[in-house]
Amino acid sequence: MLPLIRTVFPAAFRQLLLLFLGMLLPIGVPGLLAQQQGAEHRPGGEVNLRLPDLNQGDFLGFTGHQILLTGIVVCILGLLFGLMSYSHVKKLPVHRSMAEISELIYETCKAYMVQQGKLLVVLFGFIGAVIFVYFVLTGLEIPKILIILVFSIIGMAGSYGVAWFGIRINTLANSRTAFAALRGQAWPVSEIPLRSGMSVGMMLISVELLFMLAILLFIPADVAGACFLGFAIGESLGAAALRIAGGIFTKIADIGSDLMKVVFKIKEDDARNPGVIADCTGDNAGDSVGPTADGFETYGVTGVALISFIVLAVADTSIQAQLLVWIFLMRVMMVLASGFSYLISNGVSRSRYGSGTRFNFEAPLTQLVWLTSIVSVVLTYLLSYVFIPNIGGNPDLWWQLSTVISCGTLAGAIIPEFVKVFTSTESGHVREVVTSSREGGASLNILSGFVAGNFSAYWLGITIMGLMAIAYGVSTLGVGELMKAPAIFAFGLVAFGFLGMGPVTIAVDSYGPVTDNAQSIYELSLIEQVPGVRQDIKRDYGFDLNFETAKELLEENDGAGNTFKATAKPVLIGTAVVGATTMIFSIIMALTHGLTGGMENLSILHPPFLLGLITGGAVIYWFTGASTQAVTTGAYRAVEFIKANIRLEGVTKASVEDSRRVVEICTQYAQKGMFNIFLGVFFSTLAFAFIEPFFFIGYLISIAMFGLFQAIFMANAGGAWDNAKKIVETELKMKGTELHAASVVGDTVGDPFKDTSSVAMNPVIKFTTLFGLLAVELGVYLSAGGSSTLSRVLAVAFFLASLFFVHRSFYGMRIEAEPQRAESRRPVAVKA
Repeated sequence: MLPLIRTVFPAAFRQLLLLFLGMLLPIGVPGLLAQQQGAEHRPGGEVNLRLPDLNQGDFLGFTGHQILLTGIVVCILGLLFGLMSYSHVKKLPVHRSMAEISELIYETCKAYMVQQGKLLVVLFGFIGAVIFVYFVLTGLEIPKILIILVFSIIGMAGSYGVAWFGIRINTLANSRTAFAALRGQAWPVSEIPLRSGMSVGMMLISVELLFMLAILLFIPADVAGACFLGFAIGESLGAAALRIAGGIFTKIADIGSDLMKVVFKIKEDDARNPGVIADCTGDNAGDSVGPTADGFETYGVTGVALISFIVLAVADTSIQAQLLVWIFLMRVMMVLASGFSYLISNGVSRSRYGSGTRFNFEAPLTQLVWLTSIVSVVLTYLLSYVFIPNIGGNPDLWWQLSTVISCGTLAGAIIPEFVKVFTSTESGHVREVVTSSREGGASLNILSGFVAGNFSAYWLGITIMGLMAIAYGVSTLGVGELMKAPAIFAFGLVAFGFLGMGPVTIAVDSYGPVTDNAQSIYELSLIEQVPGVRQDIKRDYGFDLNFETAKELLEENDGAGNTFKATAKPVLIGTAVVGATTMIFSIIMALTHGLTGGMENLSILHPPFLLGLITGGAVIYWFTGASTQAVTTGAYRAVEFIKANIRLEGVTKASVEDSRRVVEICTQYAQKGMFNIFLGVFFSTLAFAFIEPFFFIGYLISIAMFGLFQAIFMANAGGAWDNAKKIVETELKMKGTELHAASVVGDTVGDPFKDTSSVAMNPVIKFTTLFGLLAVELGVYLSAGGSSTLSRVLAVAFFLASLFFVHRSFYGMRIEAEPQRAESRRPVAVKA
């Protein structure tokens, strides 16, 4: 572990940290402890919340506590569904040549995940120490601090654990999908990755919901707030680290592998290319591990934000209890709705496509998303009418709340439809990218992708605004009689609804890495060259091989996977942005004394607020550049190694040693890039939180707004470039041509756009908001107690630390090519 720490934290930074802590503790502790005697509000965010007693209310003759116990049963059923699907996928037939490749991919994924686990321990040691010092300074009791730390570990372990499950089932499903394609029938090629995706989705949401229900139902009310806070911090930490590192890893490998097609004129997933195994590992690290951890965290943090809002904004504890029971009933219902909708949709698709050799692979996925959304909306209204027909004496509130949450549920289906307009292989924008490349080459290919991304940001922005506007309009009809700032509650419910049908959202997102890997496994297995393979498969599995059809099916299905990977990204980033609004509300309540004073500071007429808005935009663009730089340098080293070591004559496949070395390069640069970015974001958050509270609120709003449009633009531009290449390869069948070379260049530009920078903004926004709210409360606490000088000193110290990592994210990561090293078998290390 010590060598790892030395790698992660350079000597200069370790000395800075020790100096800072040595300065902070003797100055800060005595003053803070003295201030606590007369303080009315102690910083700590959700730790100060006291949840209402759920053993009240009348829900069909049951108390809130009793009715939510049924949610535990539903979570267990969801876990069983996930495990049964896993078992089913594992038992599917597969040829040994394909199984060997998928196991090799899994072994490299395991090595990556073990390394990431070690890094998470290091990160948590650092973050945990900061949390401990923070709450000691605020005078929180040691047992409560330990509870926060324990639940932080549980939250982080949850993100890490579901990511493990995701890569395990995906690396079983990929080889089974490749083998199923050999039958020449399309349905199994679609059904297997969707089944594995539903397994991941049901497992993820059931585990998350089980944890949250356990805290709500079995933890004492005066401690539950600390548990929710710790849990949210832990899962945010895990998701941010895994999402950033996974996004960097996967695109280093993808670019390194793809560029070999242009340089050496070799085919897609050529087994002689040592970068292909790393690319397959990256599909799982970036497109499975990252989204799974991200979805786990998003589902949890959005729930914690709503719980905080209800307790802060609703005065009547009986209404608090009814609202809490209602939102968790909605989540329980949507788990059931997702499971039943999948079973119905799967049966319909099987009867419709089961015997066909061709169909649109996007059709069953679209059908599932819309069916789940409609079923969820209908059940939302039905259950709301049954369980909260007259909440707070308002007989209309049940349909008003149902309408608001349904805006988010429908967004989970509407947003993917808009995304497909810009990223699908049938999209006019994607075909424009192909057309422009015919005469304009890579230059016009890239420009057309920029056009698609920019247009998508407009239309998706208008869509999200429209849904939020409907929610706002409904919130003015009577919700305000029960709570303060009803519009904020409405926005939080929209975010809540975004991931209401979480199992299906995760399932269609997880579809992509399986289809991508399946295509690679087919090529890497060299099954067409296995002696006697036709006779063996006819004897053992009872069908005749169809190699050409199998390859075409796998390539077409990969295009559908690309499209639906793209559809999930705006849903997650939209949830982060809309949900951040609700999280920011808690600090606004404290700063404005319950919205009774100081509201004029939430305006551009208050200079710190305006300066915060400007600063947030600056950080988003640095984050985009830093994450892309890590990919660029890592890909350079990967290409350098592959070009020096690829063997095209006399061998049928690359050596395992060379393939593992490419994986090591990807891991090395992913980790270094992630730490620079994560610590840059972390120290920036602390610095801006201590400057001035309304500066920080402006900053949070800004990173959410800038991040939303930057992420949508980059994700959909990248999706357009990706599927433009897919059209050239599958529909036009022009591999190896100048048009193909141009589309590959465009795709490599889009790789860090769609799978690194854009997707990592979601957990970064939520981690910044969650952790920053604690810091800004401490800053206010210090200033109110006469220690404003200390607050300013801390802001400067943290800002200098952030500048260190911002500087290092480029100058410590840039490419330093030396001619004499160009032929080296081992790449040059990143500058420390």
